[in-house]
Amino acid sequence: MQCLVKLLAVMVFIDSRCIISHLFPLILQTYICEDPKIDNETQEPLKCTNHTAYVPCLPAPNITCKDFSGNETKFTGTEIGFYKPVECRNVNGYSYKVAVALSLFLGWLGADRFYLGYPALGLLKFCTVGFCGIGSLIDFILISMQVSNLIVGPSDGSSYIIDYYGARLTRLSITNETFRKPQIYP
Repeated sequence: MQCLVKLLAVMVFIDSRCIISHLFPLILQTYICEDPKIDNETQEPLKCTNHTAYVPCLPAPNITCKDFSGNETKFTGTEIGFYKPVECRNVNGYSYKVAVALSLFLGWLGADRFYLGYPALGLLKFCTVGFCGIGSLIDFILISMQVSNLIVGPSDGSSYIIDYYGARLTRLSITNETFRKPQIYP
């Protein structure tokens, strides 16, 4: 029996709730989740659907899980208790490293825009020698800083293939789930 819980406001796997003795909710230190298995070609977690993949999590020993029908399961620390959602991106074969290299060395010929699927802009950059170098410089900065996939990303709307533990930029945001350290005034 697996105890599936609600994590990060995902409503997919709400079948039961895990509790520790004395009815405390399952907190971060009471389970460990495995690292996602990474696909070598896409550098994204395996089985990614709808920008989400799931990794198994193991509750600590002596955690009791009680489902809605009242059945209890006591975990030993070796069995899967629930699956945690992990965010993943849609990629279609455009490499970030190749795009940056083309932009740096052949951007004045429009090779970066041809590679990303913008043949008209590539031809325009080729005919104007990268807009006299200014357009090439701007494209190189925008591609290397990963500013936006809408400006200089792949034309099909996918994301670049970037090493999973590589130079990937992630947006940080504060939500109600974010831990805030209380500020102490002297």
